Amino acid sequence: PRAPSTRNDIRDCSADPPYLPPTATNTTARLAALRGTMRTHGAHAYIVPSTDAHMSEYISGRDARLGWLTGFTGSAGTAVVTQDKAALWTDSRYWTQAERELDCNWELQRTTSVESIGMWILNAVPAGGNVSLDPFLFSIGTWNSYSRALHGSGRTLLPLETNLVDQAWGDQRPLPSSSEIYSLPAEFTGSSWQEKVAGIRQRMEQHVRRPTAVLLSGLEETAWLFNLRGDDIPYNPVFYSYTLLTNTTISLFVEGSRLSAAARESLRSGCPGLLCVELQEYGQVSAHLRRYAQGNVTVWLGTEYTTYGLYGIIPQEKRLEENYSPVMKAKAVKNTHEQEMLRAAHVRDAVAVIQYLLWLEKAVPQGQVDEFSGAQHIDALRWAQEHSRGPSFQSISASG
Repeated sequence: PRAPSTRNDIRDCSADPPYLPPTATNTTARLAALRGTMRTHGAHAYIVPSTDAHMSEYISGRDARLGWLTGFTGSAGTAVVTQDKAALWTDSRYWTQAERELDCNWELQRTTSVESIGMWILNAVPAGGNVSLDPFLFSIGTWNSYSRALHGSGRTLLPLETNLVDQAWGDQRPLPSSSEIYSLPAEFTGSSWQEKVAGIRQRMEQHVRRPTAVLLSGLEETAWLFNLRGDDIPYNPVFYSYTLLTNTTISLFVEGSRLSAAARESLRSGCPGLLCVELQEYGQVSAHLRRYAQGNVTVWLGTEYTTYGLYGIIPQEKRLEENYSPVMKAKAVKNTHEQEMLRAAHVRDAVAVIQYLLWLEKAVPQGQVDEFSGAQHIDALRWAQEHSRGPSFQSISASG
């Protein structure tokens, strides 16, 4: 056991009574609510990841289930809750932060491996127990890792399409974004969405397995394909959506009321016909995919961004799996115009950085600047540049 900490900014659960810093969150009521929903669904353990249904690196407040449940606000972690225990796994970047934000309901596990989580579950859940999770929040690879970790142990990995954290969170959960989804001006794209769709369909025809559809789950895939942008996730110009592109139809699953008039007009300009985008409700993707997969079809998908929930809907013999979808691969190869745009953007950014360095040289010796005001200043200089839509992540500013 470690000696009691002399620091007052981190928790000390060995003290009597336990010491919690003001940054810790009281999670007693949240855990009680979750455990109630777990009993209702027959779940002896529940696994909560830090990602969303699109395997996004950054997430919106509405998807911050791990943060709400635990109080831990780091970008990567996994929680497991049983009726009498709760544990959080995260990597070394976040150990100190976790000790500041967790209360004493939580054990901090200083690793991220599924094997370690599996061992903990085997110790905490007796044989015959159900280990539940939301299959629409886990990648195919992660699901398979949990399946292997529990295989032959007498514990059942039980997918629940009802998210139990969302039930416990209730009406306190942030609402979905209602901001406008807009078209990217042609001067930035180098090719129209119709040309991009034609290119992907050509790849489908040329593939040896002749897939009949491509399923897009990554948010940047749909944004790139249709030259659309949004701001559903901080620092990311994307919006919640899925796409099912077949050789004759285009289904875009999105909150249609949020599309700008110009965006809607652009998508509907080819109707009726092969380049007509059919708008479907975002929440209908599973039902639509289930119907489609009943036919004589082959669905091409990228396993890196597809959740186990969607993957499991498609029968195995009807799946064409690659690490990345053809859209992600096409997006990675920049056309001449995009290359020019990238260079121009970097020049504008360099101007802001040079202005910042000059300002630092003058301001720091006068004692007028700290890390926080410095970060605010470089953000302001970048915003002042033409075409700026804000930084791509929160400025990380440190000295000394």
